[in-house]
Amino acid sequence: MLYLFAGDDAKNKLLSYEKFIKSEEMETFFISRNDFNRNQVESFYSGAGLFFTKCAIVFSNILANEVNEETRNFILEKLSPMGQSQNDFIFLEGKLNKPILDAFRVARAELNIFELPKEKKEKFDNFLVANAFSQKDKLNMWIYFRQAMNKGVGMEEIVGVLFWKIKDMILKRNFGKFSETELKNSASHLSYLLPEARKYGRDAESAFEQFLLEAF
Repeated sequence: MLYLFAGDDAKNKLLSYEKFIKSEEMETFFISRNDFNRNQVESFYSGAGLFFTKCAIVFSNILANEVNEETRNFILEKLSPMGQSQNDFIFLEGKLNKPILDAFRVARAELNIFELPKEKKEKFDNFLVANAFSQKDKLNMWIYFRQAMNKGVGMEEIVGVLFWKIKDMILKRNFGKFSETELKNSASHLSYLLPEARKYGRDAESAFEQFLLEAF
């Protein structure tokens, strides 16, 4: 059987998880990202142990973004046989994206999701970053970018506004403190920045921040 305890409400999630674990009166094994062993995991869902007929296996933050992608993919591919095993597989995770949650649903896992109430976010003016860029104001450009990230602005949104601003400057031949070549190079870099970051597994926020700091 599969059990998932996930979400950003850490307090209630842990209380529920601890209550569940105490009810599991069987041999329990704990696996984290640091001691993950594929052969060991396969042995847990493929057959019974030598000294026990049933056991519980607890995975801790094995699906987090910073975990090796190969490990995460392996776990998701094996959810079905885990669910069909006589052993219990328990996942204790942070906030997970929809595709991962859907994979657990398909495997008929028992989902226990604990989310903090969504706070109303103050709308951020993305043009603050774009306008600071157009003035070659590196300090304020970086400050506004960090503010945007803290307010939950999406990377696609802020990159899109900056790309539009640069293209507008080029079309209107309003180069400001830039040369036309510099603006064209910046526009070209922005156009593939996010796709390239995803392709090579780089953090999109860090890649864009580096672009801003190296723009001039």
